[in-house]
Amino acid sequence: MSDLPRKAVTRTAKLAALPLGFAGRATWGLGKRIGGRSAEIVGRELQQRTAEQLFKVLGELKGGAMKFGQALSVFESALPEEIAGPYRAALTKLQEAAPPMPTSTVHSVLAERLGEDWRELFEEFEDKPAAAASIGQVHRAVWHDGREVAVKVQYPGAGQALLSDLAQLSRFARLLGPLIPGMDLKPLITELRDRVSEELDYSLEAQAQQTHAEEFADDPDVVVPAVVHQCDQVLVTEWMDGVPLSEVISDGTEEQRDRAGQLLARFLFSGPARTGLLHADPHPGNFRLLAGDFPDGPAEQWRLGVLDFGTVDRLPDGLPPTIGASLRMTLDGEADAVYQQLCQEGFVKESIELDPDAVLEYLLPIIEPAQADEFTFTRSWMRQQAARVGDPRSPAHQLGKRLNLPPAYLLIHRVTLSTIGVLCQLGATVRLRDELEAWMPGFVEEEPPAPDVTEEAVEETPA
Repeated sequence: MSDLPRKAVTRTAKLAALPLGFAGRATWGLGKRIGGRSAEIVGRELQQRTAEQLFKVLGELKGGAMKFGQALSVFESALPEEIAGPYRAALTKLQEAAPPMPTSTVHSVLAERLGEDWRELFEEFEDKPAAAASIGQVHRAVWHDGREVAVKVQYPGAGQALLSDLAQLSRFARLLGPLIPGMDLKPLITELRDRVSEELDYSLEAQAQQTHAEEFADDPDVVVPAVVHQCDQVLVTEWMDGVPLSEVISDGTEEQRDRAGQLLARFLFSGPARTGLLHADPHPGNFRLLAGDFPDGPAEQWRLGVLDFGTVDRLPDGLPPTIGASLRMTLDGEADAVYQQLCQEGFVKESIELDPDAVLEYLLPIIEPAQADEFTFTRSWMRQQAARVGDPRSPAHQLGKRLNLPPAYLLIHRVTLSTIGVLCQLGATVRLRDELEAWMPGFVEEEPPAPDVTEEAVEETPA
């Protein structure tokens, strides 16, 4: 395979061919139906061919196109089952793998960034990549001190490729809309483009990962590999084994699914509270289930391994208390209080006036997982929510269109939705309320401070 395609005209041509391919297959499908084949069979073949072309192109291009595909993949649970089936295999492939760059390119990047004698830094270095991501690929190696490490090497020209891909994808975002019914893909692409410069900067990623590694050192539930070395376009971290979450999704036991889901929810809410950072790329390829030395031991001993801190949201004070307070008041049925808070935070613009009871009715089904002691996340539940909000004929859709998402909440919203998407792929039963009570500011109403009895007694004592 050749190097990462960098010329804008080449990449643009590949991406521009996607909608043409969709249209061509639709014509092919119509012809087959006129020829007498059932609409259901033709539809299935059409979806399969569309998925194959879409993810083949995204995977080959890497860069922003593949990053977009990974962002889409966590919403797979929202697709109707008859569409989700053909897409699922292609989406899973995209999460865990992409065509590698040539060994000679990897060596030249390492020589340029680590020095011509870069091999002396390693006792061993595997030329075959262990994993590929949107802007780099990972090689397994042994550091000079004997530690097993993961060496992340950025694709040459990745920055230019990312910007070019995302600019091109935004031009035909509406054509990709049917992939995720009811979701506006253009803001997603815009947000991904805004995050490009941060993700390209491995020094920022190293800082975020080391902060998590230090905070979660010896944690009974979460493991984050420590940073070993970092320089421009190269990041070396401790190696971490474990079962990829994509494998737990496809082949895991119920026990594995539930444990992975519980820990994923715990990390989502505890991370910002403990580190001031929100891991903002929650697709299954970035997580591992670790059974350690006791794979047959109780599930309570298994831990969640977390990778890839290239995209984070900086929340020095943790998640905004407004989110937890709004959740609590919604669950308590306080329609007016919820509406007032949404207005104050900019979720309802000043020029818009809504019925507080209608807003409460809109929100309650979405936060159903926080109502019960435990909740089983399923693809059918996710599809039900997507259909309710996405159907233009539904009152929920009409109300949702009038709500606003303030920029400060955009990434938090996407990460939460993405995590819920992964929980639904897992089919996990999760005690979500436990995590909210433990980690979400504002979710548990604070008790008013007790009066100072001594002062009151003094005031009441007659002179």
